[in-house]
Amino acid sequence: MKILITGASGFIGSFLCEEGLRRGHEIWAGVREHSSRRYLQLQGLGFLTLDLSDRTVLSRQLAAVGSPFDVIIHAGGATKCLDRNDFMRNNYDCTRNFVDVLTQLDMIPRQFIYVSSYSVIGPSVYGASKLRSEEYIKSLGDFPYVIFRPTGVYGPREKDYFVMAQSIARHLDFAVGQEQKLTFIYVDDLVGAIFAAVDKGVAHRTYNVADGHTYESRVFSDLLRRELAVRHVIHVKAPLWLLHVVTSVSDWWARNVTHRPTTLNRDKYLIMSQRDWTCDITPLKEELGFTPQWDLEHGVKQTIKWYKENHWL
Repeated sequence: MKILITGASGFIGSFLCEEGLRRGHEIWAGVREHSSRRYLQLQGLGFLTLDLSDRTVLSRQLAAVGSPFDVIIHAGGATKCLDRNDFMRNNYDCTRNFVDVLTQLDMIPRQFIYVSSYSVIGPSVYGASKLRSEEYIKSLGDFPYVIFRPTGVYGPREKDYFVMAQSIARHLDFAVGQEQKLTFIYVDDLVGAIFAAVDKGVAHRTYNVADGHTYESRVFSDLLRRELAVRHVIHVKAPLWLLHVVTSVSDWWARNVTHRPTTLNRDKYLIMSQRDWTCDITPLKEELGFTPQWDLEHGVKQTIKWYKENHWL
């Protein structure tokens, strides 16, 4: 099949490109003009520059492709922004532009897979921007959407959980003071679930994606410590009020000094302040026949191995 993957230069997108080629599909990597192609040095991969922020430019870019795509996997978007408007522009506005231009050009694929986020159930602005995109896609009647809501995605090349690994390597474990129930998904499993949907040809469905287990707050950091062979760490549990102060200051610094989004931001506080991130993946198993292959222990082991081999740690 002819498949377009947006956000191809990103963490999840690059793995989607690799798996699509491995399965014998004709894969096109949708990238911004100046996106890094570091992890897209793949034989047979096509490239399509896309500006989802400008409908006129986007229309011209898509029209140049010729025949429509059989499947589009829309993995593009932003997980860190300076403010709410940036989240809405990068996630909702760009998604709406993309869908509308595909409709205008009569290039609606047989299947449009939207990589959303499980954070749509919470109070974060990132989650709100993803939820608004979902609602718009669902409002389009017969539009052949499939929505995936992954929980915390980790694995090789991922940068946010890497910050946590760096901290553990320096003998410091910083955590929220309250206990949380957390869920995760290894990137290979997320990619496998998405291609299971491609194989089944499903439409008008929404799936939560996790590894099927629920973990206590400290399990992830303990696994990191073991794989890094760090014998002793200082465990710092910050109360929510302190985390609120720290993220507020970090946000102010990002907006007024560096003008670049930061990992420790106000939106991250909203996510970290939630106690329960349990996730039901029963529809994923029953409808797509998908079973996660990576639990957290083995996923963290493989992730740290990659970080070391690629000199991130």
